[in-house]
Formats: sequence, C-alpha cells, structure tokens
Amino acid sequence: MENSTEVNEFRLMGLTDTPELQILLFVTFTLIYLLTLIGNVGMIVLIVSDSTLHTPMYFFLSNLSLVDCVYSSAVTPKVIAGFLSGDKVISYGGCVAQMFFFIAFASVDCFLLAVMAYDRHAAVCKPLHYTTTMTTTVCAQMAIGCYAWGFAESAIHTGFTFHLSFCGSNVVHHFFCDIPPILALSCSDIYINEIVLFVLASFNVSFALLVILSSYLFIFIAILRMRSSEGRKKAFSTCASHLTAVTIFYGTVIFMYLQPSSSHSMDSDQMASVFYTIIVPMLNPIVYSLRNKEVSNAFKKAIEKMKTLLNISN
Repeated sequence: MENSTEVNEFRLMGLTDTPELQILLFVTFTLIYLLTLIGNVGMIVLIVSDSTLHTPMYFFLSNLSLVDCVYSSAVTPKVIAGFLSGDKVISYGGCVAQMFFFIAFASVDCFLLAVMAYDRHAAVCKPLHYTTTMTTTVCAQMAIGCYAWGFAESAIHTGFTFHLSFCGSNVVHHFFCDIPPILALSCSDIYINEIVLFVLASFNVSFALLVILSSYLFIFIAILRMRSSEGRKKAFSTCASHLTAVTIFYGTVIFMYLQPSSSHSMDSDQMASVFYTIIVPMLNPIVYSLRNKEVSNAFKKAIEKMKTLLNISN
C-alpha cells in the first residue's frame, strides 16, 4: 500500500468528553466486554469438551463465538482504555490493524449467521438427509469459505482506504477506525472507495439475508405443518430469538454502510456502531445458546464434574 500521507497517528473523538459519563461508560463497557469474553470463550470450551455438542450446529456456533471475541476485541479494549486514561490517540499502523481485523471478523460473522440459518433449514426441513447433507467436510468448507471471504474483503477495504492521502485533520469523528469516518479525513478523491464500499457491503448483506430469509421461510412452513402445538411454539421462540439478533446486526450494518455519504450523521453512526461492535457479541451466547436445552444440560454436566473434582481434591 503506497501512501503519501503526512499523518502518522489519528485522534479518536470517542463517545463523550464528559468526565462523569466517561466513568459510567468505562464501568459499563468493561462489564459488557468481560461478559462477552466469558460467554463466548465459555461456549467454545463447553462445545469442545462435551461430545454431545459435536454437531454441525454447535461447530458453527463455536466459530461464531470465536469471531465475536476477536472482532469485539479489535475495538472494545481501545475504547475502554480511552475512557480510563483519556488518551484517544491511535497510531497509523494501529488504525490500519484495527480496521483490518474488525472488518475481517465482522464479515465472517455476517456469513456465519447465514450458514447457521442454512444448517437449521437442513435439520428442520430435511431431517432424514441431514447427516449426509451437513457432513464434516461440508461444514469445514463452509467455515473456511466464510473466513476466506472475510479476510479477502477486509484486505480490499483496508488497502483502498489507506492508499489515500491524509494531509489535513487527523481527528476521527468516531470511537474506532471505521471506513466512513476515515474516508471523511482524506484529501484524495474517495469516489472509487465509496463505490467499492457500497458494492461489497451490498453483496454481503443481500446474499446473507437472502440465505437467512429463504431458509427461515422453509423452516416456518415446516413448523406450521407440525401437529404438536408445543413443538410449534418452541420452534417459533427459537427462530424469533435468532431473527432478533440478525435484525440488530444487519439493521445497524445497513444503516452504517448502505446509505449515501451525504446522509451520514456521525452521532447516529456511533450509536449504531455500539450495538454491532460491543453489544451484539455479548448477546450472541444468550440468543443462540443459553435458551438451548442441549447447551443447558451440557453446562449442568460440566458444573457437576467440577463439583466432583473439588470434592475429590478435598
């Protein structure tokens, strides 16, 4: 990435400069981040350690938990440190790295949600063919495809963004190095960047949502054909939770990236970004796991094993 920039660091505006709010937000974001790490890492450990959870659904869920940890960690620690120290400066290289890893794993998250919806479609609509459809090889290929596309797209966005010249202000009107606020600082022509951003973001959202919505359409049809009212109610509840998380994630992404640059409001963009960078990764273990009986049973078994080990050691 050739670059003629004279800027060697950026200054993040953050969410607020009010000391009282900074303390409150520091405590709040720290708790959210800890819950995100504990929830997602705990889910990965639980899935790996319990053989009953070695299924395609939980394979994708463990990957989703890993991705949520990484892309939240690309942003949240810097935000928390800014609240604590007041230092909101990020180096040029740090800004590049933050943007690259955030976009890469957010994109992977986007497609993993779609793959998980397809997996549920295969399980509900074609249960007799599920084991032959979602084989270990197929699941691995789907996961690898999600990661490959995420990193390739991130390389494109990061390369196009930091190939620009930054010869004016270095104040980023955001709390992390995202594409729109960085483009706003450039003194180069950003028309091509905006086209690339719109095309790739449109492809991500439209393709993933097409898979999710079509999968759930067939799932709902299958649910309506169920004779058991209790089974229908339980299935609808599970789908509603998943679609709620999908709506939050994709709604904020669409709001952020698929509107003209002239329509962007930095304040509203920041509020939308808080949801999908900090809050959604914390919610995913709850939405996808804690409401699931298999995960609850596996968690209870793990607690019983820990109690047994503690009793033996004592």
